Parts: sequence; structure tokens; C-alpha cells
Amino acid sequence: MKKYKRILLKLSGEVLQGQKSFGIDDLSLSKIVKELVEIHNDEIEIGIVIGGGNFFRGASAVASKMNRVQADNIGMLATIQNSIALNEKFNELNTKSVIFNSCNIGNVGTIFNADKAKTSLKNGIVAIFGGGTGNPFFTTDTAAVLRALETDSEIVIKGTKVDGIFDKDPQKFKDAIFFKTISFDEYIKRDLKVMDLTSISLAKEFKLPIKVFNIKESGNIKKAIYDDNFGSIINSCFAEDIIKS
Repeated sequence: MKKYKRILLKLSGEVLQGQKSFGIDDLSLSKIVKELVEIHNDEIEIGIVIGGGNFFRGASAVASKMNRVQADNIGMLATIQNSIALNEKFNELNTKSVIFNSCNIGNVGTIFNADKAKTSLKNGIVAIFGGGTGNPFFTTDTAAVLRALETDSEIVIKGTKVDGIFDKDPQKFKDAIFFKTISFDEYIKRDLKVMDLTSISLAKEFKLPIKVFNIKESGNIKKAIYDDNFGSIINSCFAEDIIKS
């Protein structure tokens, strides 16, 4: 049963590179977009914020030697490259999509406007939000929450490399504890790293739920949307449902 009318999907740039060390893998891109087309065909309105880590990472050695503002500008441009790739793949699969950028980038997309974005979503057009927030020092996690709020999306869903939210990296620590549900306050208290604290604080203020799930397997985006028991949820709950991995 369809649970949401409008969602905001946060993707890391790395999910587009597949097994490659850099750039975009067409097979990985196609897999994600095909699944999103199926969801879109079920009359779910989809907004997307994509990172740029497959082209440029702010935590890289090169970035660490650069002026932070300029490094973030490069990162924002990388997200626009990924937005173009997503847009072209939707077009290839006969699904209308539009790019809204946070900054003017010539004839690529259009400048973000909340009313125009909501109209596009309402008309069944996938909205791809490039350029992050348009400001340095803010991550694409924060951009995802911001765009979700601006477009009246009901939830942010974030695809990651692991099954949800853990108290530490489950790929490094076998005793990592999995949270099926965790409150915004507890997330902030534990200083967890899945979403940055600026994005969590903003979502908390407006009670916007965030679901975190493993995007590596086909079909998992659909599960994140349709299955309450899939992945982890961050919301305004008062108690945490802790499950040991």
C-alpha cells in the first residue's frame, strides 16, 4: 500500500560509481533510476538530492589543502554533474525530470524555486536538486532536509552502504548496535555520523522524519518507502528500539 505521496531521496555520489574508483558507472545509474521510475509510476512524487563524492570528496587529501570555500564550490559543481547524469537517464527511460540548481550554471537546469519545484512534483515530474544548498560549509544532507521542507515532502530517505543507523561503523565493529528507531534528541546526544547534526537539527525543528537504509541491493528503495520495518527511522519518538546486530 502506498504510504507517501511525496518523498525526498538523498543519494551519495558514490552509489553512482558502482565498482569504479571514480565517476559514473552506467549500470549502477541505470539500476537506481529504473527503480525510481517504477516508484514514480505508482504516483509517488520524487525529489532527489545527490552528493558529489564520486567526483570530489571534501574529506580528500586534495580538499584538505584547499581553501574550504573553494573546495565546497568544487563539491557543489560535482553534484550538478551527477544531476545531469540522473536527468539524462530519466529521459532515456521516458520519465520527465527537471534539474533545479542552487546556483546559476548556464543552460543546465534552472535556479531553484520552491513554488516551481512543487508544481513540477505535483505534475508528475521528478525534481532533481543540484548544487547542495548553494553555500559552503553545508553538506548535501542539509540540502536534502532543506529541499524536503521547501517542497512539503513527507519524509527524507537516505541510501547508505549499511542497513541503517548504528552506534558505530558496523563494517569495522562487529558489536555495533543497530537502531530501528531513534529520536532526534538521542541521535544528537550520541553524535552519530549518518546524517550531519545541522541536517538533524533542522529536521527536528520541523518534525520531518528521516529513514536510513542500505541502497546497495536492488529493490531496497521501494522497501524503504513501502515497508515500515525496513531500515532505520529518525523521528520525534521518545523511546529507542535498539536491536543488536
